[in-house]
Amino acid sequence: MNIRRAGAEDLPGVNSLLRQVLMVHHNGRPDLFRADAKKYTDGQLLEIFADDKRPVFVGVDENNNVLGYAFCVYEEYENDNILTDRKTLYIDDICVDENTRGKKVGKQIYEYVCDFAKNNGFYNVTLNVWSCNPGAMKFYEKMGLVPYKIGMEKIL
Repeated sequence: MNIRRAGAEDLPGVNSLLRQVLMVHHNGRPDLFRADAKKYTDGQLLEIFADDKRPVFVGVDENNNVLGYAFCVYEEYENDNILTDRKTLYIDDICVDENTRGKKVGKQIYEYVCDFAKNNGFYNVTLNVWSCNPGAMKFYEKMGLVPYKIGMEKIL
């Protein structure tokens, strides 16, 4: 598998994976996530792909089929009243094609993101995980991630 920045040629594969992620979230929390929605238009995806502060990395096979991705966002804190100065690479979304799971694709993409962050002077890598996705939680724990804040709710 080759891991690289996403480009226009990756739109169909990325869109397919975005639909898979949406359905996992919709099935877990239909009160929050629509089944018939699209997170980004193709135009928005192309803008994101071109933004160096929001790199998207794709893992592709020998035929350039997208097997997985990681959407990342630079978060920089400087001269904040309470937070220390630091650069964080936030993983906004990570997905492996459901037909490719169990083949270390996610692990390789995650390690690539961590290497990218380390090589570019980031202090840490963070992400959020929905509690309705225990498989993702287990994967992140296996990768060595630990909780650093927890969101809570009470439905009224």
